[in-house]
Amino acid sequence: MIVLSDNEFLLVRTDPSFLVVARANTRFALCIETESGEYCQGVDPTDLIVVSAPEGGNPQAGVMLIELVRSHHTPLIVLPRNHLGSRRLRYVVSAGPVITTDCSIRRGTHPEQHLICASEALSGMTLEGGKEGVIISPVPPGAVVTRFRSATTLDFI
Repeated sequence: MIVLSDNEFLLVRTDPSFLVVARANTRFALCIETESGEYCQGVDPTDLIVVSAPEGGNPQAGVMLIELVRSHHTPLIVLPRNHLGSRRLRYVVSAGPVITTDCSIRRGTHPEQHLICASEALSGMTLEGGKEGVIISPVPPGAVVTRFRSATTLDFI
């Protein structure tokens, strides 16, 4: 178990891909928009919100996506299975009590929140939320797991 406070994140990284992981911290309804309609899924405080960047990018963008979901309850959009835009998605998001990484799915096309697209190096991991933090199994060889805090307030002029 990796202990996480409400304002902490985990970065699971292999070069160049990564996951940013955080706890939801509050109970809310997460709306998921699909081609055939909308449905809402309950998110509990101990559930996880995970952002995956299979081809790399800036982890701070992952933090921003997590905050959009957990603080602002931004809905998730699921593309149709053959949508050309899925190739251009740099970051994808899943939320739930248990999330599994998989490199064989197309980004942004799976409404099932227990599954997230990841690089081959990070594929096959299971992330499980708990009262104290996160359980990750297995941590892939060569992956580095780092706990960090992110700025939660912005100074406006």
